[in-house]
Amino acid sequence: MHILLKFFRVYPWQSVLMLLALLLAGISEGISLSALLPLLSLALDQGEGDKVPGTDGGGQDGSGLEEIVRGVLHDVGLTPSIGVLLIIVMVGIVVKNLLLLAARKQIGYTAAQVTTDLRLSLLRAVLASRWEYFIRQPAGRMANAMTTEAMRASEAYIYGTTMIARCIEAVVYIIVALLISWQATLAALGAGLLVLVVTYALVRMSRRAGKRQTKLLKSLLGRLTDTLQSVKPLKAMGREDLADEVMAAETSKLNRALQKEVFSKAVLQAIQEPMFVGFIAIGIYVALVMWEVPASTMLMLALLLGRIMAQMGKIQRWYQKMVTAESAFWSIDQTTREAQETREISTGTLPPRFERDIRLQGVDFAYGEKVVLRDASAVIPKGSLVALTGPSGAGKTTIVDLITGLLQPQHGAILIDGVDLREMDLRQWRRKIGYVPQENLLLHDNVFHNVTLGDPGLDEADAEYALRAAGAWEFVSDLRDGMYSVVGERGASLSGGQRQRIMIARALAHRPELLILDEATSALDPKSEGAICDTLKQLAGRLTVLSISHQTALVDIADRVYRLQDERLIPVRSPAEH
Repeated sequence: MHILLKFFRVYPWQSVLMLLALLLAGISEGISLSALLPLLSLALDQGEGDKVPGTDGGGQDGSGLEEIVRGVLHDVGLTPSIGVLLIIVMVGIVVKNLLLLAARKQIGYTAAQVTTDLRLSLLRAVLASRWEYFIRQPAGRMANAMTTEAMRASEAYIYGTTMIARCIEAVVYIIVALLISWQATLAALGAGLLVLVVTYALVRMSRRAGKRQTKLLKSLLGRLTDTLQSVKPLKAMGREDLADEVMAAETSKLNRALQKEVFSKAVLQAIQEPMFVGFIAIGIYVALVMWEVPASTMLMLALLLGRIMAQMGKIQRWYQKMVTAESAFWSIDQTTREAQETREISTGTLPPRFERDIRLQGVDFAYGEKVVLRDASAVIPKGSLVALTGPSGAGKTTIVDLITGLLQPQHGAILIDGVDLREMDLRQWRRKIGYVPQENLLLHDNVFHNVTLGDPGLDEADAEYALRAAGAWEFVSDLRDGMYSVVGERGASLSGGQRQRIMIARALAHRPELLILDEATSALDPKSEGAICDTLKQLAGRLTVLSISHQTALVDIADRVYRLQDERLIPVRSPAEH
């Protein structure tokens, strides 16, 4: 039930409206049901007197529910005739269903909002988290949380609120039944609770199955994401059967958890109804044979007690569905809180000004006990083209992460025009940067969207400027639909050099002052690499270029070259030597 309290705290007014509609719907149904007993008495020719015939010590007398209804009608000036009572019953049912419609609509709207809010909260928390946290997170885990877990969490809300609706209906039936015969009502409640206790083990089975599903879905989506990213090499080596075996094993585990959930739900429903019907049958026998309860009263009691037990069964089944799905909510909630706890905190407020140079000054950095940089120093003058080389794993990308503020040095400083980067507004500084990664990150969309990434502040003129600056306008304009041509999955319809130029255009679209290329030409052939180098030479001067590369072509055109080796930055070429 803790999950319902959580939802009600997050969506207070929606919950109040829903509960109010359900409560009024319950009252309407109670009024409708209350009119049934005198209606049945009249229909069976037992309503001519002012009292309902009672029973002996078994329990009914004429001062019960029927007397209350007759008294209320008399006070408002109505005669308890068959016509009047039928109108009351019909009006009560119509009003009840209108209110239930409003409640269900509110539940549906709020459930949709739950899904949206959970997804956005997680996305914002992850995007705002520290870089060290982000790179440790499996992509499949985040994809599963954003899709499956968010949807199952909203289903838990629907199941829980539906359970509350059933509880309100059950309370109405219980109140009306108590007014007819409190002894029979208490006996029925005792029998119903006994059934719920006996079958609660099946609810626990569903809860365990739901937790198992949540855990397995995380693993399955993680493996699926990794597998899809490596389909080409697997197929090229004829080893796709290995991926199939792994995925089949994970899917089989998930299937077993789903089977347990289905089994527990089916068994619960199968055994509840016979047990409830058995207790009701015993009650009817005792009331008719031993207590000689009047027919109208007995019909009304049978109707109410049957509904009470049916609602108790539904309450347990909706509760079972809720506990099966709620583990998904706690999982996405935990993931979101973990990301929020690692939120990137920037205390800098100074607006960044880049007019002279960027300096690494005595920088030390380590990942845990692994030292990457020790007393590293370098200068990147504005308008220059600086190349950074070094063996794989030496820490070249770490330097980029330090310059962009994704990481902070343990000692030393990153200075922009002599100002420590930690004193600056990091978000404003990053808006001055264009970044081209080694990986191909083109979207299965048109060229325009790949360049602008849907930024409403960028138009066709900005896209064309960026494509021309990246040397991509000639081939893009030759495409069938120009910049609105779809590039295919990961840019499959383009060559490697063309893909890389569009990636450069994306980095240039917002007109940055610093362009960073992280091994951006490592997968290109010499001709394509040479064309990109020509583009970079044209860009140098208009903006500052920092290129990380093993390729000699980029090193040859650089104004300055630094080599990262043995945790230190070694100057290889200075402007005087160039």
